[in-house]
Amino acid sequence: MSVDALLEKFNKAFLEALCAGQHSSVVLKTIKPGLLSASLQESAGQFITEKIKQEQQRVWAASDYVAETSIRHPTLFLDLCSSGDLHRQYSASSYLEKLAAVLKLCQSRDELAQQIRLFRHREIIRIIWRDICELSLLNETVMDLSNLADACINIGIDYLHQSLAREWGEPYADNGKKPQRMLVLGMGKLGARELNLSSDIDLIFAYPYSGVTKGGKKERSCQEFFVRLGQQLIKLLDEVTAEGFVFRVDMRLRPYGQSGALASSFDALESYYEEQGREWERYAMIKYRAISGEAEAIDDLHNRLSPFIYRRYVDFGVFDSLREMKALINREVRRKNAEDNVKIGPGGIREIEFIAQSFQLIRGGKVPSLQERNLLKVLEVFSIENILPAAAVEELTQAYHFLRHTEHRIQAMQDKQTQQLPIDELARERLAVAMNKDSWDSFYQTLSQHKKNVRKHFKKIISSENEMVEAEQDSLLNQLWMQIGSVESVEINTLLSSYGLDKSTFEEIYTLLKDLKISRQYQKMQAIGKNRLDRLMPLLMDCVLAEKKPDVVLRRLKELLLGIMRRSAYISLLLENQEALTRLVGLCGASPWIAEEFGRQPLLLDELVNGVALFDLPGVEGLADELRQQLLRIPEEDLEQQMECLRQFKKGHVLRVAASEITEALPLMRISDYLTDIAETVLQEVLPLAWDQLVLKYGYPSGPEGDVTQPEFIMVGYGKLGGIELSYGSDLDMVFIYDAPAGFTSNRERSIDNQAFYTRLGQRIIHILNANTPGGDLYEVDMRLRPSGNSGLLVSTLTAFEKYQLEKAWIWEHQALVRARVVAGSVHLAKHFNTVREGVLCLPRDEQTLKKAVIDMRNKMLEQFGNGADGIFNIKQSRGGIVDIEFMVQYTVLNYARQIPALVQFSDNVRLLELFADHNLMARQVAKQLRDIYIDYRSAVHRFALLNSKPLDPSGQFTRQQQVVRTVWQEMMLEAAG
Repeated sequence: MSVDALLEKFNKAFLEALCAGQHSSVVLKTIKPGLLSASLQESAGQFITEKIKQEQQRVWAASDYVAETSIRHPTLFLDLCSSGDLHRQYSASSYLEKLAAVLKLCQSRDELAQQIRLFRHREIIRIIWRDICELSLLNETVMDLSNLADACINIGIDYLHQSLAREWGEPYADNGKKPQRMLVLGMGKLGARELNLSSDIDLIFAYPYSGVTKGGKKERSCQEFFVRLGQQLIKLLDEVTAEGFVFRVDMRLRPYGQSGALASSFDALESYYEEQGREWERYAMIKYRAISGEAEAIDDLHNRLSPFIYRRYVDFGVFDSLREMKALINREVRRKNAEDNVKIGPGGIREIEFIAQSFQLIRGGKVPSLQERNLLKVLEVFSIENILPAAAVEELTQAYHFLRHTEHRIQAMQDKQTQQLPIDELARERLAVAMNKDSWDSFYQTLSQHKKNVRKHFKKIISSENEMVEAEQDSLLNQLWMQIGSVESVEINTLLSSYGLDKSTFEEIYTLLKDLKISRQYQKMQAIGKNRLDRLMPLLMDCVLAEKKPDVVLRRLKELLLGIMRRSAYISLLLENQEALTRLVGLCGASPWIAEEFGRQPLLLDELVNGVALFDLPGVEGLADELRQQLLRIPEEDLEQQMECLRQFKKGHVLRVAASEITEALPLMRISDYLTDIAETVLQEVLPLAWDQLVLKYGYPSGPEGDVTQPEFIMVGYGKLGGIELSYGSDLDMVFIYDAPAGFTSNRERSIDNQAFYTRLGQRIIHILNANTPGGDLYEVDMRLRPSGNSGLLVSTLTAFEKYQLEKAWIWEHQALVRARVVAGSVHLAKHFNTVREGVLCLPRDEQTLKKAVIDMRNKMLEQFGNGADGIFNIKQSRGGIVDIEFMVQYTVLNYARQIPALVQFSDNVRLLELFADHNLMARQVAKQLRDIYIDYRSAVHRFALLNSKPLDPSGQFTRQQQVVRTVWQEMMLEAAG
């Protein structure tokens, strides 16, 4: 059609843009003839601005739908221009207001159906216009489309509910006092507010309770009512009329699919998902969102469905199901020749969704920030939580933007549900124009690179099961595992030579494998779990045989393997993560202590998945924030779950410290600091947990000015906790101090006196720390350093503590006070404690009397623990060991603190030794020697702890250090004393 012919049919001002600019040839090849009415020709020129004319070139070149709908319904387009809506994004409430105004003009369902379709045409023109002209970001476009669908559903269901209720009566729950409303659950892209331009909408209909209608001609069940309401809503949205449809509706995701009831009660939904829900339904439910319904009912349904979607444990078992789903899609791609489909083709949108949702299913129960519907927000969480490297997240994000924009521009051409790239030359030219590319080749090159990036990450995360199985079946190790009991059929000599094994080592390994294979746990495994373990064992053995002592490593792993046979999700975790498997074997090879921790708590395996996070230890604030966030997700009244959370937090972070020490990623001082930081973080959360439990039962304790709403209570750390020197198995030496006058708690029915309240607070804290739960204990608590020891009160007032220290305490108790510091509790009371501590440590003392008391106590300890009479040096207890250094430091502080108050500022031996040199209390060279030896000793104690060994040195490795310490002790303590 010539330009002259077009100009005869269109207002000249309206079409000037079509005949100018780089896209005119594309427009003139594709535009369909139409006619602006004479009455509108004059008004058109008033509203079609130069900006709109320029934009129109690109939009009409890219979209038949916009051009044809504007011609067929010129009033819609002119209204968009005159109102300014053409360039405007709506809020959800704006859609409801605009559509409600349309509804007021409708006298029947037929009129509603017509008007809602015209409304949809108007808004789709606007959304396509803004998208193609790049006036909206991707998230704004999909939000606009989702809000449009939400408004159509809500307005439609409100109108239809009222209409049906007039005929059938209102649906009431059994014994209910108010009518029920139907919940429309948006699934897929609608649920995530990610709708595309021509999406179907996947819906599920639900209602809170069974019941009957009231007020109609005939009593009907609530299910009958809501099924009819659902049918009417589907017809309103889905039926094709002269004005097309509003949205295609797909109900196949409901329970039992097409054969299931159209609407289900909450009880029926919950029962279905608990008893019959499949993995693909968990996958689908990630994005579900209640579009209509009352807030209370929406919350109720969410609480019922969340446990089905998100497991409390790390669920790597989901990968098998995801692979099955992907295999189905791949077969569909091949059947439909969909290689150039930007959604389901290789490297397409679906694969990004698979990556995101697989991690959501696996980790969502433990990482609540993953319980997010929007895919781009999920990718952000991946980066924040170190689930994927930042570079991978960036590539996936960029690819998702480009692929979704491409999807929209394909669909904008004719408002058709397709993601297939066009094949004819003109359509390709138009798509390139729509994507703001100079040519099809330029566009396709960019698209191909994005798809290649997606495919790369997808293959890495969800690899081909067939390839894995084939590789495992060809393995000699697979033959060995599968044919245990008939070892003669395995090529033993080849196996021995391939892995450099001697016969005795092989026999030990074979015995261990046989024990696993004939174990009761293996025999009782279900088929799917057994299949996973059979696939894992060759991979595990390949890692084990790379270790120096493979038989020892496998023996350490045996308890873990027996344990995870009951929880195949952990088998999947290792099967799906070769790096995690390698880390597990390496750590267990280095430390039997770590192997035992994994055996006792397989949940710790999750820490191995992300190598970056494993060695990226947060600071004190990061630890506190992480634990606080985890506890906030648990109901306040659920102490059992709170205790499990504390244990998982502590054990997970201690494992990370051990991994860092084994790999020498951190120096000793930071290791001890971090282990102490973990303990303090836990204690600072345990105190308020215990306090809240007691307050709930007894009310608040009383104070001089009324109820005390925050604990006037401190936890004082002694020993290694106070000295910031915790090791892996360290007890927590503590003293509890409170400040409260005589009085009673505020709960009149169960009131107790303040002392009893704070005593029970101390008991509750010890219970939380000591209790042996499924997650093990948290810390062993030692309270023997409290005033009067085991015979004394569990908690003391600060006044009583001070009186005891000044009047009754032994010198060894003042020695212990050198290493004391407040680790949790009231800041106000902590300041007063520090004042008391300083006063006690700075008391005047006779040097010879002090020295004799310290020496006597040291001799008693040597009598109790021995002095290495068997010739083996005990790094902690023997003469010349750690305790000698600690006693010399404590003696020096007690002897000189009165003259040099700075000595009471610190509780750790390393900094105190440095202070001694600074204040000329010890020769700098001697102080440095003791400091270095002390660090060497502590490092050795850590290593022995990881090896589950006593800190003994039979080889004489520390003979030199021992002699240096003994010499300093002789010069400082004995010669001067003599």
